[in-house]
Formats: sequence, C-alpha cells, structure tokens
Amino acid sequence: MNLFINFSYLVAAVLFIFGLKMLSSPATARRGNLVSACGMLLAVVVTLLASGLAYVWIVLGLVIGSGIGLVAARRVEMTQMPEMVALFNGFGGIASLLLAWGEFHQGHEYTAFLLTVTFLSAFIGGVTFSGSMVAFGKLSERMPSRPLTFAGQHLVNGAILLLAVVSGILFAMTGGYGWFLLTVVLALVFGVTSVIPIGGADMPVVISLLNSYSGLAACAAGFVIHNNILIVAGALVGASGVILTNIMCKAMNRSLANVLFSGFGATSKKSEGPQGEVRPATAEDVYYLLEAADTVVFVPGYGLAVAQAQHAVRELGELLEKNGTEVLYAIHPVAGRMPGHMNVLLAEANVPYDQLVEMDEINPRMDSVDVCVVIGANDVVNPAALDDPDSPIYGMPIIETHRARTVVVLKRSMGAGFAGIQNALFFYPNTRMYFGDAKASLQALIAEFKDVD
Repeated sequence: MNLFINFSYLVAAVLFIFGLKMLSSPATARRGNLVSACGMLLAVVVTLLASGLAYVWIVLGLVIGSGIGLVAARRVEMTQMPEMVALFNGFGGIASLLLAWGEFHQGHEYTAFLLTVTFLSAFIGGVTFSGSMVAFGKLSERMPSRPLTFAGQHLVNGAILLLAVVSGILFAMTGGYGWFLLTVVLALVFGVTSVIPIGGADMPVVISLLNSYSGLAACAAGFVIHNNILIVAGALVGASGVILTNIMCKAMNRSLANVLFSGFGATSKKSEGPQGEVRPATAEDVYYLLEAADTVVFVPGYGLAVAQAQHAVRELGELLEKNGTEVLYAIHPVAGRMPGHMNVLLAEANVPYDQLVEMDEINPRMDSVDVCVVIGANDVVNPAALDDPDSPIYGMPIIETHRARTVVVLKRSMGAGFAGIQNALFFYPNTRMYFGDAKASLQALIAEFKDVD
C-alpha cells in the first residue's frame, strides 16, 4: 500500500509541475489549472485510502467546506476576486497553524527537528492568516487602504520577529507548551503589524507574498504529519509565489527586502501631482479618433473590473479589427489588485490570447501607436513614475501611454487612483479625457460604429 501511495504522490507532483509550467502562458493557463486540479484530486483520494483516518470528520469537513466554497464562488463578483484570494491565503495559513497545533497537542514524542517544523508551520501559518485578514480588509475597503504607520514601526516589527525566533529556539529545545502559545500570539500580531504599513499600488505584491507564505506553512505542516505530497505541494506554492513576488517587485522597481520588511509605501514622499488643463472628449470625438487609427492599444485596470466592461471592450476591439485596425491589449504586471487580475478578466470575455502584450513588449512600439485607450488604469500609466522624484511611485516601470500619438482616458472623474496620487497623464497635450462609466462609454462607442454601418 505504501508503495502505491508514494507512486501516486509522485504522479500528483508531476501533474503539479506541468500545471505550473502551463500557467505561465495565457494560451495554456486554463489547461494548466485543470492538470494541477487533477493532481490535487489524485493526492486527496490516495491520502484518504490511508488507514487510521476518522472518515466521519473528514466527510463532515468536506461537505461544510464544499458548501461554503460553492456559495462563495457563485456569489463573488469579479471585482471581489482579490479579496477572495486574500481570504483563501488566510484559510491556508490558519489550516497549517491548526494542523501543527493539533499534532503537538496530542503529546507525541518529538525530536528537535519536528519541534522546529511545528514552530515554522505555526508561525508562518499565523502570519499568513492575520496578514491576509488585513489585506482582505484593505482590498474590501473595510479598513483604510492607505499605509497605516506609527512611530518606531520597524523597531516594533524587528522586536516581534526577534522574540518569535527566541521562542522558536526555546520551543525546539524544551517542547514547552507555553513557548508554542507565545509563538502563535507573536505570529498573529506580526501578520497585522507587517501588512498594515503597506497599501495602495503595492497590494498585489503583498497578495503574492502571502500566497507564498501559505505554501511554506503547508510545506512545514507536511513535515509535521509526515505527508510527502503536502511537503511537495507546499514547496511548489512557496517557490512559485516567491518567483512571482520577485517578478512583481521588479515591475514596481522595488526590492524583495522592501516587501519582507514592509518598508515601501510607508516611507515614500507624497506628492499632490501636477495640475493643469484637461481636454474632455465626447463619444463622437473618440469615435473619429478610433475610426482613423491604424493601431489601437487598450490598457485595462481595476476600473475595467468595477464597470464589468470586459465584454464591451472585446466587442469594440472586434469592430476596430473589422475596420482594419490592429488591436492590442497591454497589461502591466501589477494592474488590478492581484497578480494576473487583468488576464483573468480579459480571458472571461474571450479576448484572443495573441492580442495580450506585456509592458516590455509594447513600450518600444509606443511611439508608433495611434491611440492608447486607458480603461480604469491609473498608477501603471502615470508618467510621474519616470520624471517626478517626489512621487511615491517614482522609479516604477509603467506602460508609457503618454508617448502614443493620442491617449484617451476613460474615467468617472479626476479622482486619484489606488495609490492616492494625481496622474500627470491627464494633463498631457495629447490626452483626451472621456468621462463616464467605462462600460457605458464603451457601449456608446460601439453604437457609433454600428450607426455608421
């Protein structure tokens, strides 16, 4: 039986790896998700074949969890996906903490190694849970999304981390219950104090990092209960999360150390941004611009998700293609409020994968683009990131829409973006502001094209 179980775990691990590889491309991402899900199903079924399990509790948990998940999946809106991902990260963290706690509570004979991985599972799981709850609160605007700082915050975080390390060492040496409980408390507090200073445009990086934490906690939990597939799956999630976090840090010109020590977003100088004259445009004005364009690049952002305008932008893109226009969709790595947010949104509307282009691919071509249509994106197209050293986003690579011949910004008002800063792009001489709800604005443009036909 053990040979069969371990062989099945090996097959599941291979499916995980192939699934992750396929997730790296929009064209294969859906199949990659299915392959990974099949691997997890195999791992779960095989694990349930092991003897000594209390199946009644497992089935009860399965029914309750499936019911909650089904209701949540049907009710959650696309704009709430980042919040849901934050909750899932937190659930993964608390599961690892409780698993480690449950195993330790049974009073088995523990080696120093097992006590160490029990500490790691509890601490990382606790940090992931409370940190994810703060991220959920910020994303859902149940608490202020801006960085929340106080005097000596870094010293406090450093002291908490030092205390946690000390309690972990003493726990590994003595196996005392008190040290374990202290670890749990410190983990929950550290999760809160390490995430509250982060806000605004930095939140996608935090979501990715917390996802990595949840994988590392699961990996440690696998060692606690001697489950090989949990070790492998947790390590894969943790490693892929770290890689994604690193990619996103580069996309924002941040270092990983800034993220780990929660330094960015809290200490940057604030700038009110430029002021000037804006040039409003009507649907008819924008129609003439698009109708005459040879190349149109759409730049989606969180506002597109809020307006649920993904289907409208795809329909407009198809009309432009019929008119002989080259249509592309430029996606910034941190657009939206979670990694891959815009890719998921456009995939839902069946936007062709070959029309999705990354920032590094579109920027060299930007001078030859006739019209850039910015839909609900703000911080990722703000030229202040290039030329305003006082801006909180200075140094962050952006999609350089201001270099296009004409920029059309779809926006409800002149309000600031998630980072809370004004956008210099609005006042550029080649920018036209097309005010209104993004979906209604796009539908008005579609109507203009259809009226001509």
